[in-house]
Parts: sequence; C-alpha cells; structure tokens
Amino acid sequence: MKTEDAIKHFGGKKIELAKALKISPSAVTMWGEEIPLLRQYQLERITDGALKADPIAA
Repeated sequence: MKTEDAIKHFGGKKIELAKALKISPSAVTMWGEEIPLLRQYQLERITDGALKADPIAA
C-alpha cells in the first residue's frame, strides 16, 4: 500500500491519516513510499477494506 494512497483516502492530509492510526504525523513521514506491513493491515481493518494491505510490496 502506498503512503500517498492512504493519505488521499483520509482527505489528502497526512495529519488525518495519523489521527486515524493514533500516531504522530512525523511517524507517517518516516514511512517513505510504502506503508509498513502491520500499519497496512491496521488501515485495511479501520477502513473496512477500502484500503488493502499488500504484503508482497511491503
């Protein structure tokens, strides 16, 4: 899962993505292009599958 796609899902703001995960925006910045796999699974769950984890890309 691309960080950019998750940010777009949450309204195009990094801070909204961070709030959804209950982490700091700076933590999101540290991910780079791909979201860490465990965060991907968390996002898949909290978005009811709107965002899908991609274990191969991670």
